[in-house]
Amino acid sequence: MAESTFASRSYRDDGVVLRTHKLGEADRIVVMLTRAHGQVRAVARGVRRTRSRFGASLEPFMVADVQLVHGRSLEIVGQAAARASYGTAIAGDYPRYTVAAAMAETAERLTASEADSAPAQYMLLVGALAALSRGAHAPGLILDSYLLRALATAGWAPSFTDCARCGQPGPHSAFNAALGGIVCSACRPPGSPAPAPETVRLLAALLSGDWLAADSSEAAHRREAAGLVAAYVQWHLERAVGSLKLVEREPAAT
Repeated sequence: MAESTFASRSYRDDGVVLRTHKLGEADRIVVMLTRAHGQVRAVARGVRRTRSRFGASLEPFMVADVQLVHGRSLEIVGQAAARASYGTAIAGDYPRYTVAAAMAETAERLTASEADSAPAQYMLLVGALAALSRGAHAPGLILDSYLLRALATAGWAPSFTDCARCGQPGPHSAFNAALGGIVCSACRPPGSPAPAPETVRLLAALLSGDWLAADSSEAAHRREAAGLVAAYVQWHLERAVGSLKLVEREPAAT
């Protein structure tokens, strides 16, 4: 009977660890974004002991196959086995670490109450962490591409070609986060910034995944694009992503 009860309360899923914090002397609360069950908060008992069977699998930015058991307020981790060890490569490099922290914080915010887009958000985050861990592109570019795509997946896709308000074909020269991206002169609210055309093209490349164009962009345009992406994220999440303040950006050429 006990085994039957346990089986009915347990399930398996793949999850990427967003963050952890200590609980008691040996336990840890793990916040994960899972492939099929969305965001999950679970207790990993004894995971901080040196002889823990699955402690290394439940570090931030790791992707693990986990067995979870329904609990009263939190799930309980029964087993965990690493599927992808992105955490080691990321944790040893400060620029990559801060970028991963910003992506994880954003993913946690976007999936806190939204279950429908969770599988797509999971795949997007895992792909971004994989690219970050192997150094596929500059960390800042991976971050901004991830942020734009994550917001688009959540239903807030920006426009960097046609006017985000009236749909007039572009190119246009003003950006407004509240209106959804690039806007024409007729729709432009006072005070809207006017980014360089190269910056607008970079933003469009990051959103579409045109890495050939993104990788060839200049540092000044990457910095300007990063500021606009941060403003767009803050507007739609209704608060700043704290980890973004720690991200190191490429210095502009002198």
